[in-house]
Amino acid sequence: MDFGFTEEQQYVKDVARKFADERLFPHAGEFDKNAKLDRGVIKEMAELGLMGVKVPEKYGGTGLDELAYVISLEELARGCASHALVAAVHGSLFTFPLLEYGTEEQRTKYIPAVCSGDKMAAYSLSEAGSGSDAVSLRLLATEDGDSYVLNGTKLWVTHGADADYIILFATVNPELRTKGIVAFVIETDRPGFAVGKNEDKMGYKASPTSEIIFTDYRVPKENQIGEVGKGFNIAMETLNHGRISIGAQAVGMAQRALEIAAKYSCERKQFGKEISTFQGLQFMMADMEAKIHTARLAVYQAAWLKSKGKAAIKEAAIAKMMASEMGTEVAHSAIQILGGYGYTHEYNVERIYRDVRLCEIFEGTNQILRIVIARELLKEYTDN
Repeated sequence: MDFGFTEEQQYVKDVARKFADERLFPHAGEFDKNAKLDRGVIKEMAELGLMGVKVPEKYGGTGLDELAYVISLEELARGCASHALVAAVHGSLFTFPLLEYGTEEQRTKYIPAVCSGDKMAAYSLSEAGSGSDAVSLRLLATEDGDSYVLNGTKLWVTHGADADYIILFATVNPELRTKGIVAFVIETDRPGFAVGKNEDKMGYKASPTSEIIFTDYRVPKENQIGEVGKGFNIAMETLNHGRISIGAQAVGMAQRALEIAAKYSCERKQFGKEISTFQGLQFMMADMEAKIHTARLAVYQAAWLKSKGKAAIKEAAIAKMMASEMGTEVAHSAIQILGGYGYTHEYNVERIYRDVRLCEIFEGTNQILRIVIARELLKEYTDN
């Protein structure tokens, strides 16, 4: 693995960092308070090429590799996690299934509008009884001529209330388990689609997380992605990519928390001297830096493997698990260094703590990821 960035990767890093510092971070508290994404900001991100970093240029993307993509997400998350998540959903969760398994007509119709920021996208797998047990879907897809008719409810849909297009997973028969799962690209302006409850969340508050409801919704077969029975594999491969992006976001949030804590420690005086001179706090910040550094390397290695066409199932799970737990620890320490100020909205570290905590939960809880890691590890021994 080459630890030096290419010219393109460094350029993306610089662009994303500048945008995060100038357009995201100064308003992140406002985004959080209002619990609303800024579509103008999203459009600016798209104009800079940050909404489809790894999407081929022919479909409106920037056409760079997986590592450039995670570098951009890390920097955007330093500014605002909710808006970084838009780039992650658009640049991977929505576009990956279409690029890998969709038709050329589907790619041409849906991907450019999403990369340009003109349309909002979402990814929907989870249901009330189907979270970590992802095969227990109940959203029913009934074949009817040249369409499927969808009936049921999905939960925890990121951007569900705002989405124009959704990558959706349903089942033709719940008893078939994985063999019955099928993927579609859904247009939300069709009859039979409705948004239910929007969740009032601890963090990522500007990013809507919604219940979506299908009542006799007709989806044309031309919107089917892959074959019936292949939907589960499509969902898992997509999440394998997404886990690296969650790790990148956690690293970015942790980096900002450390920067805030370090700057504060150099300004805050107690007992006649800056608290940065106290060895106890120096040790805390040294641990924070070391944890961020280690997690970043895990994320970058997983992305690098993906760029080389490797599966990286274990490495993606490790990256997401390590980075998310590190992010929570670093944000916790940042609050402690700031003391009472850290507990207020003014200094942003409490917001970062609330945001980064979700990284241990979505796109595979860390408990499930430990199962994935162990399973992949043991394959190396049982397959021989």
